Amino acid sequence: MRCASTPDVGHHEAVTATPMPRVGLGVDVHRLEMGVPLHLAGLAWPDEPMGLVGHSDGDVAAHAAVDALLCAAGLGDIGSTFGTADPTRAGASGVDFLAETAALVRRAGYEIGNVTITVVGNSPRIAARRAEAEAVLSAAIGAPVTLAATTTDGLGLTGRGEGIAATSVAVILQRD
Repeated sequence: MRCASTPDVGHHEAVTATPMPRVGLGVDVHRLEMGVPLHLAGLAWPDEPMGLVGHSDGDVAAHAAVDALLCAAGLGDIGSTFGTADPTRAGASGVDFLAETAALVRRAGYEIGNVTITVVGNSPRIAARRAEAEAVLSAAIGAPVTLAATTTDGLGLTGRGEGIAATSVAVILQRD
């Protein structure tokens, strides 16, 4: 009996190779500061007393997704693509970075399969606005984005409320 996925030796039909997915991992962490507006997962959180400090808007969820996409495509990282040396990027939106990154990935010959993001922090509570955030982030990249959140049970900088972290995984496929 022959395995359906293994061609017989000497068999002369053309075998079409399915493009292998490429996976990228992104991580971002920013500190929180009182009186700074909070931008997280593509949304403004006006009721939060502290926001993320960064050259841009500090949106760790969007930034982690940018790194995951760039990594998957072999295009570097957020620092080499949207560096802090460019004064026009000061205060820039993480959602804008995501949209630009998606365009770069597609220009490099890939399609985006999906992106997942996990936010690590005590506040804000993501669950109430998860669907809204996923819609904004998905629209920015033109592919499904899923969002999860967790805490560190009081441990580390996120547990002490000093910052928020995010990890992200992106799956892309090379176009034929």
